[in-house]
Amino acid sequence: MGICQSCKKEIPDELFVGRQEQCPFCRTDLHICFNCVFYERGVYNDCREGQAERVLDKSRSNFCDYFRFREAKENSKPVASDPKNRLEALFKI
Repeated sequence: MGICQSCKKEIPDELFVGRQEQCPFCRTDLHICFNCVFYERGVYNDCREGQAERVLDKSRSNFCDYFRFREAKENSKPVASDPKNRLEALFKI
């Protein structure tokens, strides 16, 4: 089950996330970079998929063929805000 990045509500599994699909709760686009498993801020083009074409507006629907809707458990990664914790997290195995 995925979560909408805009309203943070769970998206039903039976909902196919096509290019024009919108969140049933807040009506924002779902096929966006922010909802993709490959989105990672700070990497080249903010995308871990090396073959994906560049997307400038990551908050709007796009034509990326590599899009995979991020699961709820992938959205809940804790973010280390302390620089020391972030540095230590780089070297953890």
